[in-house]
Amino acid sequence: MAKIKVYNSKGESSEEMELSDAIFSLPGNDELLQQVSVALLSNRRQILAHTKTRAERAGSGIKPWKQKGTGRARVGSVRSPLWKKGGVIFGPTKDRNFRKKINQKTKSHALALALSGKLFEKEITVIESFKIAEKKTRKMAEVLKNLKLKGSSLLVFSGKEKDQRRFSQNLAEVKNALASQLNVLNVLNNKNIIFSRESVKELEERFKK
Repeated sequence: MAKIKVYNSKGESSEEMELSDAIFSLPGNDELLQQVSVALLSNRRQILAHTKTRAERAGSGIKPWKQKGTGRARVGSVRSPLWKKGGVIFGPTKDRNFRKKINQKTKSHALALALSGKLFEKEITVIESFKIAEKKTRKMAEVLKNLKLKGSSLLVFSGKEKDQRRFSQNLAEVKNALASQLNVLNVLNNKNIIFSRESVKELEERFKK
């Protein structure tokens, strides 16, 4: 099994911890990671752009002028797409659907691939616990500073530690997530992934299910 050092709040290595090979020791598969990432981003996409067709435009339904004898072009409605303030032809509408179906087994495998890659690049850190004696953002910042990590960081909390999340919410370049809700985008969008001993165990239990 893969092993990793466990650090205390002072940034000192206290012991080693074994990690599940089924999550942290998989060979790379960039194609699957890309497929799952695109699907997750597509499913988050909000449809904002919407143009009105001639049926949705406000305006009278009366024919502006008679069909023949005026010398002007034939027209049936002031809501015609050819007229100013008329409907739009082939414009974007809110009826578009960008959702992509991807099964749970594939998502879980992609998450394991992403975590394996992070461990290989030495971008995963495990600390004893996220619990701090003095419940202040400043104290959480001191713990992270002691780890001497560069770049953005994702803190992964266990269900028992979820109350500690609020002490990291105002820190620059620091995001947080629960181990039960961790996904590929969380992992790939941050350089460093910081687990507690408890959150690693919870993640491994999640994969056993």
